[in-house]
Amino acid sequence: MTSILGISAFYHDSAACILKDGKIIAAAQEERFSRKKHDPSYPYNAIKFVLNFANLKLSEVDKIVFFEKPFLKFERLLETYVAFAPRGFVSFAKAMPLWIKERLFQKNLLFNKLKTHDKNYKTDKNIYFSDHHLSHAASAFFPSPFKEAVILTADGVGEWATTTVAIGNNNNLEVKKEIHFPHSLGLLYSAFTYYTGFKVNSGEYKLMGLAPYGSPIYEDKIKKLIDIKDDGTFRLDQDYFNYATGLTMTNDKFNKLFGQKPRDPKTERINQFHMDIAASIQKVTEEIMLKLAKAIRNEYKIKNLCLAGGVALNCVANGKILQEKIFENIWIQPAAGDAGGSLGAALALWHIEYGNKREVSSSDDMNGSYLGNEFNQEEVEKELNIAGANFEILNYEDLINKTSEFISKEKAIGWFQGRMEFGPRALGARSILGDPRSEKMQKNLNLKVKYRESFRPFAPSVLREDLSKWFDMNLDSPYMLIVANINKDKKIEMTDEQKKLFGIDKLNIKRSEIPAVTHVDYSARIQTVTKKTNSRYYDLISKFKEKTGCPVIVNTSFNVRGEPIVNTPTDAFNCFMGTELDYLVIGNCILDKSKQNPKLKKDYTKEFELD
Repeated sequence: MTSILGISAFYHDSAACILKDGKIIAAAQEERFSRKKHDPSYPYNAIKFVLNFANLKLSEVDKIVFFEKPFLKFERLLETYVAFAPRGFVSFAKAMPLWIKERLFQKNLLFNKLKTHDKNYKTDKNIYFSDHHLSHAASAFFPSPFKEAVILTADGVGEWATTTVAIGNNNNLEVKKEIHFPHSLGLLYSAFTYYTGFKVNSGEYKLMGLAPYGSPIYEDKIKKLIDIKDDGTFRLDQDYFNYATGLTMTNDKFNKLFGQKPRDPKTERINQFHMDIAASIQKVTEEIMLKLAKAIRNEYKIKNLCLAGGVALNCVANGKILQEKIFENIWIQPAAGDAGGSLGAALALWHIEYGNKREVSSSDDMNGSYLGNEFNQEEVEKELNIAGANFEILNYEDLINKTSEFISKEKAIGWFQGRMEFGPRALGARSILGDPRSEKMQKNLNLKVKYRESFRPFAPSVLREDLSKWFDMNLDSPYMLIVANINKDKKIEMTDEQKKLFGIDKLNIKRSEIPAVTHVDYSARIQTVTKKTNSRYYDLISKFKEKTGCPVIVNTSFNVRGEPIVNTPTDAFNCFMGTELDYLVIGNCILDKSKQNPKLKKDYTKEFELD
């Protein structure tokens, strides 16, 4: 049996995965173990976890592969400095010491780090390096349910590429076209993330969530920054940006064009200007993605599309591609960002480099993205006892019945079951759950549990068989990466008076029978749930439907703002005690907040650096 360890690290969202004979055994992000969001460091804990889960010592692993090529990245840094000299000297001077000390000799650096796992690991001859965008494309195509597909990858930047088109056929994958740095859709979106006062590589989804509150009145101004061709290819005018040469994303010329300086999140509240900016950049992003999708469909005549790269996490743009029926089928890698690069690099080595046959599954090979760690009942009870928790143990039927009852009574539930998810979304294993019919649920969960901005939307988890009765969509969406509109018969239309409202004033208007998961534009980021992928979660939603007639529940990630999703029962208990969650359901244990020792309460607001 051949084992491959895939690693992504040193930029953001470090991760590790393990394959055995091409089968995905385990994958996890380092942030879940280190408790540092988007942790970019060497993924020591993630590697340790995947090795343990696969029952392997590092010295028993056949191949180790890193998700990108450091020398090509260094070449880009040097060439960018030469192209923009002397403007780029500040960022160049900051980056050089780290590159000269560590990154140029990454094979040696990795070898030394890997040796800390196993003293019997003696050679670096089994360390390989993949290409960044090939890793992304492989992560999207090889686990997909398609024998043939066109793969569109868009992110900030890899070595040189920022947007690529690849063709996958059985066990072959070939990159056909590339757009190169500094022309980047991901960096354009990140520039506006920075400009509206959110954190780059972290707050992009906030910008997306803010967009429906605004109007795209700055679309024409954004098009002064970017020249978009009919086929979706583009060039950015570097006179407006600072990311290639400086330490910020935008510059004074950018600020003058839009009439304001970047928002300072410490002193400035979000206002209508920021909402309109968000709406404008979202519209331009969707236009580019749609044009790219149409162009590659026309050129390659392939009916299946796979998406990867950070831009593939823009589920609103994904929803538009689906809506336009450009492709017959779409599949998106759930860990579409750099974490998924660890998986793609390993799959690329197995299939492309070694030519191993690919078995195509009818759904996909991601196991619902439940690829992280899990805890048996004994381990759960042990951790809860050490934490000082007061809990009740129920049989399975009573657990499902009681939890669904709590949700129907508008209680906020921490739900910790089975294997942890790989990727940025909680998919019913490490989730906070609520009643979607409640008018208060969205605001309460945001402000009292998540300690985050009130405008942030929540996702519905819906039984797959009931999907098209509630939403304008009939496609599997197990990874919460596609947005669709709620059906007309479930909508509550706004009055003329309500339509005149601006911005956040729109937030408290009841828009549908499930207001907690209906965004201001009548859309929702949908997760479909089947018995096959997550039977416990499926049973819970089914029981809730039995009690209420509603086959939908609110699902958001089990964490507070700035914290990675909880990883262990101890993390879950700490989050439970630091928020206004009413109940924690973990394994077969139920914890009632009112029965916990108040001395164990935590001040979670200062625990994590805000994103």
